[in-house]
Amino acid sequence: MSFLNNPRGRSQRSRRANSDINMTPLIDVMLVLLIIFMVAAPLMTSGIALDLPKVGGKQLTGEDTSINISVDREGYFYIGKTEVPASDVVEKLKAIKSTNAELTVTISGDTSAEYGRVIGLMALLKEAGFEKVGLKTEAKPRSK
Repeated sequence: MSFLNNPRGRSQRSRRANSDINMTPLIDVMLVLLIIFMVAAPLMTSGIALDLPKVGGKQLTGEDTSINISVDREGYFYIGKTEVPASDVVEKLKAIKSTNAELTVTISGDTSAEYGRVIGLMALLKEAGFEKVGLKTEAKPRSK
């Protein structure tokens, strides 16, 4: 009898809208966002541009919690991208160390920076009680 009421021969159920979510466009958008973040993440490193010395040696694994202090060619100190006066470097690091006792300090000194500024900073940190102080370098290019 429903055939008589519906001239095309379709039932009432087939005329309802499809309420399922199409997952293909959502997956495509997520994959594009993943690729964008994978490409952009290495570009978002914090710090200032330095010409680090190139030496051989093994690369650190990064397992330790470390904070980086940079010394640029003019002799200014930076924690991350923030310029810090020489008199305040130790105080700021002590405040950070109070929240993390295993804090290590890495000094990145530009190759054009005055040697005395880098070594003076290292001595200040040792006197202030920072036992783990290192110098950051770039890997030496391998010759073929």
